[in-house]
Amino acid sequence: MANTNLNKKHFNVSNLILFICCIAIAYLMIVPFVWMLSASFKLNTEIFKYPVEWIPKTFRSINYDTVLNKIPFITYFFNSAKLAVIITLLQLFTCSLAAFSFSKLKFPGRDKLFLGYLATMMIPWHAIMIPQFIIVKGLHLYNTHWSLIVLQAFSAFGVFLLRQNMLSIPNSLHEAAKIDGCGTFRVYWNIILPLTKTGLATLAVLTFNGIWNDYMGPMIYLDSVKLRTIQIGLASFREEFSANYGAIMAGTCISIIPIVIIYVLCQKYIVEGIAYAGVKG
Repeated sequence: MANTNLNKKHFNVSNLILFICCIAIAYLMIVPFVWMLSASFKLNTEIFKYPVEWIPKTFRSINYDTVLNKIPFITYFFNSAKLAVIITLLQLFTCSLAAFSFSKLKFPGRDKLFLGYLATMMIPWHAIMIPQFIIVKGLHLYNTHWSLIVLQAFSAFGVFLLRQNMLSIPNSLHEAAKIDGCGTFRVYWNIILPLTKTGLATLAVLTFNGIWNDYMGPMIYLDSVKLRTIQIGLASFREEFSANYGAIMAGTCISIIPIVIIYVLCQKYIVEGIAYAGVKG
C-alpha cells in the first residue's frame, strides 16, 4: 500500500514538472506572436515603448492600410494560395498512389526501389538547385508558376509518410476487395484512401505550410512582379519600408492566417499521422 502511494506521488510530481515545462515552452513560443499582433496596431513610436503595452490603448488600422495599398499584397496572397493549394493536392494524389504501390502491391524490386527513392531525401536541395534551374529553363517554364508546380508535385517524404500509414491497414481488406472484383485503382480510391485520412491530413498541413512559406523557390524561378508569392512580396516590402515596423508586422500577421486555419482544422490528425509513420515498419 505504501509503495502504491509512493508511486502515485512520484507519478503526480512527474506530471506536474512536465506540465510546467510545457507551459514554459508554450509561453516562449506564443509571446513573439502576441507581440507581433500587438505591434501591428501601433505606431512606430509606440512599438518599442517600455514597459511593453500588450494591449494598445488605440487600435490603429493604418499599418494594414499601408500594406494593402503600397504593394499588390492581394496579388501576392492569391499567388501563394494558388500554388499552395495546387501543389498540396498534387502531392496528396501522387504520394498516395506511390505509397499504395509500395505498401500493398507486390512487384520485383519493390523494397529496393523504395529505399532508392528515400535516398533522394539525403541529397541537399542546394546540390541539385543549378541542374533543376537548367531543366526548367530548357522546358521554357521559367518565370511561370508551372516551374514550381512541376518541381514540387512529388515528395519522397510524403510517400514515406503515407506508406507507413497504409502499412497499418490490414492486407485482408485489400485481398477481400480483389476477390469481390475490385480493380487496383478502385481498391486504392474506395478502400485504402479513406482509411489513410490521418496521414493525408498530416501531409496536407506540412505541404501547405512548406509551400506557403517557401522563399528560395519563388525567388529563383519567378521574375515577374505579378507572379510573386507573399514571402517574396513581404521581403521586398521590408526592403522598401524597413523603418515601418508596424506595417511589417501587419503584413506578417495577414500572411500567417491561412497557416493558422489549416492547423486548427487538421490538428487532431497531425500527431496521429506522424505517430503511424514512426511506429510502422
